[in-house]
Amino acid sequence: MVRPILAASLLVLGMLPAAAVHARGVQARIARITTAVATLEQVRVRLDWAADADSGELQLWAGRVDAPDLGYRYRDLHWRCPLRRAGKDGWHCDGPLLQGRARPGTAAAMQLAVRFDAAMTQATLQQGRTRIVLDRNAAAPDLTSLDLRQVPIAWAQALLAKAWPEARFKAGDFDAALAIEAPAGRPLRVSGPLVLREIGLETADAAIAGENLGARVAIDFRSAPALSQLAIDGEVRGGEFLAGNTYVALPASPVGLRIDAIQRGVSGWELPRIEWRDGDVLQVAGSAGLGTDASLRALDLDVRSRDMSPLRQRYLSGWLGLFGLGEVDLHGAMDLRVQLRDGSLQRADARLHGVDLRDPGERFVFDGLRGDVRYSAGAPVQSELQWQRGKLYGLEFDAARLPFASADGQLAFREDATVPIMGGSMTFRGLAIRPPQGGAGADIRFALVLDDIDFGRVSQAIGLPAFQGRLSGSIPHARYANERIDFDGGLSMQLFDGRVAFSSLALERPFGSAPSLSADIAFDDLDLLRLTEVLGFGSISGRLDGRIEGLRLVDWTPVAFDARFITDARPGEKQRISQRAVQNISSVGDASFVTSLQGQLIGLFDDFGYRRIGIGCRLANEVCAMSGLQHSDDSQASNAFTIVEGAGLPRLSVVGFNKQVDWPTLVERLAAVGSGEVKPVVD
Repeated sequence: MVRPILAASLLVLGMLPAAAVHARGVQARIARITTAVATLEQVRVRLDWAADADSGELQLWAGRVDAPDLGYRYRDLHWRCPLRRAGKDGWHCDGPLLQGRARPGTAAAMQLAVRFDAAMTQATLQQGRTRIVLDRNAAAPDLTSLDLRQVPIAWAQALLAKAWPEARFKAGDFDAALAIEAPAGRPLRVSGPLVLREIGLETADAAIAGENLGARVAIDFRSAPALSQLAIDGEVRGGEFLAGNTYVALPASPVGLRIDAIQRGVSGWELPRIEWRDGDVLQVAGSAGLGTDASLRALDLDVRSRDMSPLRQRYLSGWLGLFGLGEVDLHGAMDLRVQLRDGSLQRADARLHGVDLRDPGERFVFDGLRGDVRYSAGAPVQSELQWQRGKLYGLEFDAARLPFASADGQLAFREDATVPIMGGSMTFRGLAIRPPQGGAGADIRFALVLDDIDFGRVSQAIGLPAFQGRLSGSIPHARYANERIDFDGGLSMQLFDGRVAFSSLALERPFGSAPSLSADIAFDDLDLLRLTEVLGFGSISGRLDGRIEGLRLVDWTPVAFDARFITDARPGEKQRISQRAVQNISSVGDASFVTSLQGQLIGLFDDFGYRRIGIGCRLANEVCAMSGLQHSDDSQASNAFTIVEGAGLPRLSVVGFNKQVDWPTLVERLAAVGSGEVKPVVD
C-alpha cells in the first residue's frame, strides 16, 4: 500500500517546477499509475503552497489500489500531510492515511511519514505499536526493503489467501525484515527473516487450526503466473496445532523446520522437502503433494524416534484418542516409513526397539515390543513382531511372536499365532487387517481358540470370587469395525462340573470411553454346592440351570439383562438348603420364609429339604423386575412370588413380596450377603 502511494506522490512532485508553486495550489488527475507491485486508479493529487511560505500541504486520493501478487485491494484512500523541504533537494511529509470513511483520530487511521530525495526514499507507516518502514534506493529501483515491527498477523491475511484460500488468521503478530524484488518481466520475490508470536489460525471447516504458535524462520517467496515457490527454514516454538486427526502440542524448546514448496500455475502445492527436527523425540524427513483444496495427494515420510516418552503428548494424542488410547504411556525407540497416494496408504514399515506400551488404567500392557510390522498395498512383504509379556484387563500373558505378511492392502498372519495366557493358550487364526481407506474405517477379522485356561486365575485377576474350572472353546469368526467387535458362534467353558456357554458376544469401544459389552449366557447343570461355597452364600446342594439374555454392560456395569435361574432335579441327588442360604435368599429377593413349624423353632435346624428353587430378574432403567417359580406365581395383580418351594419336614418356603426392586439396592444386598451381614426374616 505504501509503495504505490509514494509512486504517485513522487510523480506529481516531479511534474511541479518550483516556479509553478503559488498560493492557489496545483492539482493533478491521473487515470492510472502502474508499478511493478501495484496499480492505482482514479488518482488525484493536490499541492497547496502559499507564496514565500516555508511549507505547504500535500493531499493524495486513490479510488482503487490493487496489488494482485500480494493479494491486497484498497478503496478510497486519502493521505494528507504538511510538506516541507528536507536539506537541499529533499522533502518530508507526515500525516494520517485514511481508508473509506475513517477520520483522523479513529482506530482505522494510520500515520504515514515520507522522506525522499534524488537518491533515497523512506516511508514509515505507524498505528499504535505497529510500525512499518520502507526504504528504496534510486540506484536499485526494483528493490524495496521493509522493516516490520509488531504487525498484526491479520494484516497478512490477503497474502495468506494467495497461497491458502481456506485459511484465516485469528490472532498474533509478527516482525520481519523483508527484501521485495519486483523487476519488470520477472517474478516477484519476497525474502528475509520472520518472527511469529502467538499466532492463531483456522480453516473455514475447522479441519485445520492453530493456537499460540511461535516461529523464527527465514522465508523466500517467489511468485509468477506460471510458477510460485516458497522456502521456509528455521524453528518453531510452543503452541498447538490440529490438522484432521493429528494434534500437535509443541514443546517450549525450539523445533527445527524446513519446507520447500512449489506451485505450478493453478495446481496444488508440491512440497519436495519437509524436515522436522525435535531432538531425540521425533525426526521427520520427506515430501508431500497437496491438491488445490489443500487435500493430501501424496506423502513420503521417514520418521525416527529415539525417545518415545514425550511422543504421545506432543504428536500422537489425536490419533491414539480415536481408539481410546489418548493417555497411553510409551517408552523405547522406533523407526517408521510411510507412503500415501491420493489419501490411501500404500506402504508402512514400522520397526520397534524395546518399546513398552502401558495404559494408565492397566486395561492393557505390552512390555518389550521388538521387531517390525510391514504393510503393503501392492507387492508381498513379510515381518514379525514379538513381546516379552503383557496384560489385558488384568489377564496376564507371556512372551509371544506374531508372524505377519502383507499384500494388496491387507495385513495378515502368515500362520497361526499362539499366546500363552493364564496357564493355557489363546490362538489367533486367519487374522486379516485392512487399515482405514477413504471413508471406511479399519476392518479386522480373525478366529479365536481358547485352550485349557485356568479360570480360577482369570476370576482372581478380574475381581470375581475364586471360581474353579478350565476355560476352553472357540470363536469361529470375529470382526472389528466401527469401534465394535462382533463374535460369531459361541464360547463355552466347563465350570462347577457343568457348562457355561456365551453367545451373541459383541464389544463396543474396547479401549475407548465407556466400553460396552453385550452377550447371552446359558448355564447348564452347575453343581450348586460348589458354586455357593465359593460365593460364600451358604450351602445349597443340587444342580442349577439358567440363562442371562440381552446382557449389556456399559463401562463394565450392568445396565440391562433378563436373567432366570432354576434348579434341575437329578434322581438320587440330594436337594438341601442351609439356614444361612435361606436367610441370604430372603434378603436378596426382598422375601420372607414361612414354615409349618413354629417360627421360634427355625433356629434348631441347620438345613432344609427343597423341591425347587427359582429366581429371576429383568433389569431396565435401574429397576429389577423380580420373579420366582413360574407355577407358584399368582396372577399379575399379586405382587408375591415363590423363590424356594420346600419339601419334607420341616417344610419351608421362601416367598417374595415385591416384584419391583431398585437395582442399586439389590446390589447393596448382594454385598451384604458377601460380608455375612444378613438377619433372618420369619413369617
